[in-house]
This record gives sequence, structure tokens and C-alpha cells, in this order.
Amino acid sequence: MRDETVGGWLDDLASASFPPGAGAAAAMNTAVGAALISMVCNLSIGHPKCAAHESDLLAARAAAEELRSTALGLSADDAAAFGTVLAAHRLPRTTATSTRAHAVAVQEALTAATEVPLRTARTAAEVVCLARRLIAVAKADVVPDLAVAASSARAALDIAAVIAEANLSGIADTEHRSAARVQLARSLKAVTESEAITAEIRARYSRREPPVTPE
Repeated sequence: MRDETVGGWLDDLASASFPPGAGAAAAMNTAVGAALISMVCNLSIGHPKCAAHESDLLAARAAAEELRSTALGLSADDAAAFGTVLAAHRLPRTTATSTRAHAVAVQEALTAATEVPLRTARTAAEVVCLARRLIAVAKADVVPDLAVAASSARAALDIAAVIAEANLSGIADTEHRSAARVQLARSLKAVTESEAITAEIRARYSRREPPVTPE
């Protein structure tokens, strides 16, 4: 995903070949949110009205760039994890021994694959946190972009939750399922925060009166 054109990546996503799939879509939404955070920082850094918050903006930009890089890496991780799950399902089950080996391999692959959406959810949650931090310090006319960043990350959270739960449904280890769901629930708290950010910013603009046009 890192070196593809957007159009080419979307063509691959739309095709019958797999990957990319839903996991890559979650990663892309996370990366878009992080990129918007960077954009807001870049447009605010150096602006006179934001001078008092320069250090905060620089730190947020650095964090956003790291999150974007992480998100792009998660797309590749998702593809690798899916390949491992697919290979495990294709193992032979011709004897009792091979059937047991097949079951073990599938469980191990699903367990490893579940880590990718969990990491995606954590990364997306951090994007939402950055959006919240910047509302008070960013240049006023780019604050709406923070709502878009939070909304994009929220989409990633929803996707990651679906993928994680789908994988967890096939895992026999109840302790692992419980621990993973605790992790997921922690990240999904950012969904409420994303909604709050969007509502807050929309309300800010809905209360404004349009400029008076000179006659």
C-alpha cells in the first residue's frame, strides 16, 4: 500500500484477488486520519495565532507521522496474517495426525491474525486522541479537518472490531478470547470520543451566522 497509487490500490481492493481486504481498508482509514492530523499541524505551525502552542503542534505532527507509518505497515501485516491462515486451512487432513496438526496450525494462525486488527484499533484510537488534543491549539479554519480525522479513525475502529471478532469466533482458547476482547474494548472507547469530537465541531459551526452580504 505504501508505494501504490490510490487508484491502483482501490482496483486491487475491488478485485477478486485477496489481499487487500477489510484489514487493509482499516489500515487505510487509520492512515488517512493520521495524515489529516499532520496536515492540520503543518497548516498551524508557524501561524502567529498558534505560536504559543508550537511545541504541542510539533509533537503532535511527529506522533501523527509515526501513526501513519504504523498504519501502512499494518496493511502488509494483515496480508501476511491472512496468507498464514489460508495456508493453515489448506493443510491436509488425511490422517488423525495430520488432522490434529491442521487444527493446531489453524488455531495458531487465527491467534496471530487477531493481533493485526487489535493493533489497528489501538493505532486508530491514538489518532482520535491526537484529534482531541489539537482542537484547542490548531489554526481555527482547519479544526473541521480534525473531525474528519476522528471520523476516519472511527471507521477503522469499526472495521478492526468486526475483523477481530470474526477471528476470535474461531479461536478455542477462551482465555485468549477474553484477553483480546478486553484489549479491543479499551480501544473502542475512542469511538465515543470520535463521535463527541465530530458533534462538538459541527455544533461550533452550526451556531455561526452566515456573513452579511453587502447590498
